[in-house]
Amino acid sequence: MGQNKMRIKSKHSIRPTISLSLKIVLGGIVLAILVFLLKEGQQATSVPPTPGLIALQPSPTLTPTVTPAPPSPTTLPTFMVTPPLSPVSTPTPAPAPNSAEPGQTALYTYKIINTYPHDPDAFTQGLVYVDGFLYEGTGRYGQSTLRKVELETGAVLQRIAVPAELFGEGIVIFDGQIIQLTWQSWMGFVYDQEDFTLLKTFFYPTEGWGITHDGQRLMMSDGTATLYFWDPTTLAEIGRVEVYDGHGPVVRLNELEYINGEVYANVWQINRIARINPETGRVLGWIQLDGLLTAADLSQPVDVLNGIAYDAENDRLFVTGKLWPKLFEIELVLVE
Repeated sequence: MGQNKMRIKSKHSIRPTISLSLKIVLGGIVLAILVFLLKEGQQATSVPPTPGLIALQPSPTLTPTVTPAPPSPTTLPTFMVTPPLSPVSTPTPAPAPNSAEPGQTALYTYKIINTYPHDPDAFTQGLVYVDGFLYEGTGRYGQSTLRKVELETGAVLQRIAVPAELFGEGIVIFDGQIIQLTWQSWMGFVYDQEDFTLLKTFFYPTEGWGITHDGQRLMMSDGTATLYFWDPTTLAEIGRVEVYDGHGPVVRLNELEYINGEVYANVWQINRIARINPETGRVLGWIQLDGLLTAADLSQPVDVLNGIAYDAENDRLFVTGKLWPKLFEIELVLVE
């Protein structure tokens, strides 16, 4: 019995020892496994860069810079519209001055057919004959007018004043309307022919001197050697031509009248009228008008020859001047 008790005691005393050892071993194994797994996870999440390569870092998101496109011409405000400094259509180039010899230009003198009274206070800038009456535009600041005049008596039948700050210039009648230029104000007026009612005001980019028409186009001068062609409805430039004769450009073109396919033009400060081919600008002839006024006519101050009107129905040509007391119907005489 005693031995048995001892065996039993030994048996029970060994089992706890074995169980503790086993637990320690198993715990170590588990710990080793956990440590291994932990190291593997760290290597997977933080792989060192390969030698010779640069680790790329993600770039920050960039907002692109947008340069606005320039505005389309159609979006420009109306007040920024540039005046037309060049013609709408390609101008006709003037031939070289030496392409025509002086002897090829015809020379005319005159014969007086009739003499009519003319207002000596009228600083004549534009003259037109229509339906049996003269229409006249006069100049000078504070004195410029548009008027309807009886040919035979010189009486002013109708008159309207131009604003005092403007200097009136040439006139033309087209399709029942009177168009009047001003000198250095870049401004013109359109009136009703019957009652002189102002219909509209318009603008142009040059000085205004003379104006006429050929039935299709308005033709305008600005004191240079250029004739400008305008659309009679829009009053916009549609072309131009340079005027020349055998000596070169003919400048200071002033009052104009269209007669049988030619433009007759006063040249400021000389007693000559140029007969111009409007398609080429070539001066076809010169009309010499010295001696129209007598010594008695010069008893009061007069200014230069200026004013050409044509009665197409009766083939009559009229001329006068600024502050002249007379208006003349003349016939041209070719100088041989």
